[in-house]
Amino acid sequence: MRMSSVKKIITIGEILVEIMAKEPGEGFRSPIDLVGPFPSGAPAIFIDQVAKLGQPCGIVSCVGDDDFGAMNTERLRRDGVDIAAIAVEPGAATGSAFVRYRKDGQRDFVFNIKHSACGLIRQTPDADALIDSADHLHVMGSSLFSDDIVTLIRRAIGRIKTKGGTVSFDPNIRKEILGLPGMIEALDHVLGQTDLFLPSGPELFLLTGATDEVPAVREILARGVRAIVLKRGADGATYYEHGAPLHMPAFRVEEVDPTGAGDSFGATFVTCWLRDMAPREALRLATASGARAVRVKGPMEGTSTRAELDAFLANHDSGVPSGRLAPRHGTRGRSRDRTSPP
Repeated sequence: MRMSSVKKIITIGEILVEIMAKEPGEGFRSPIDLVGPFPSGAPAIFIDQVAKLGQPCGIVSCVGDDDFGAMNTERLRRDGVDIAAIAVEPGAATGSAFVRYRKDGQRDFVFNIKHSACGLIRQTPDADALIDSADHLHVMGSSLFSDDIVTLIRRAIGRIKTKGGTVSFDPNIRKEILGLPGMIEALDHVLGQTDLFLPSGPELFLLTGATDEVPAVREILARGVRAIVLKRGADGATYYEHGAPLHMPAFRVEEVDPTGAGDSFGATFVTCWLRDMAPREALRLATASGARAVRVKGPMEGTSTRAELDAFLANHDSGVPSGRLAPRHGTRGRSRDRTSPP
């Protein structure tokens, strides 16, 4: 049985600032106009969206004792996130990401994540207290970049599952970290403990031996995963459990910035799922959340309240295919994928 709306969702991972080029182009090898900083980080965007929906939630992370860290923590606190387990590390810089869009929609990035305050996320008394208060853990694959974080996430999964809690997992994986020692093993361990799996496109096949969608879905469900939400970008999303699949097309919107759309989608679906909402309605709200997110500049600027989602749905026909809905934030690299879209 799924959990009621009073349960607490937590996540563990990176908090960043994001600084964006104003004009499209190729990389950062000459002076250009920039805009930002914006609050960012895939787990941070996810948990901000959860908070906007009124669900109790928190994040384990680490920021520097600097303006970038203060901006992020204040934003999360204001929106209702429990920030008690965000450590502030004197002498460390808050993580950062510089992004520039190319004319074809792909992006170039310059990151400071692993060697920033993000790389200092580890077990602390405040982290333990937040984990012990939680009923659901959401894991982002982009956060599995250090042994300390992998260890912390493994411990959190064990403690939450032992008391009857649940786990959702978005692979949200960057090709740059797939080759890190122990990465595939860490991803596979998380999948083995997952209740709700939210891959984007080809991530469905990342941890299976299958090359076609239906066999991959069957293999993952056979491992004990309760449900899969396959995010298909502009083609919407498909929900799988033991039964007929349910597909939800995307909404047609004008895309301004796809960053954060997938995290908003995932947070909305997870929250609805934990509230025991019917899959069709959960998909509809999550797809609306992703669509709203792409309409504004900045990774966290498009997170939505339930009232905003209802207003959006009242003014948009459901099931209308979208032109370009967001890729993945957290799939850091020179591809359009950056935060898994709806």
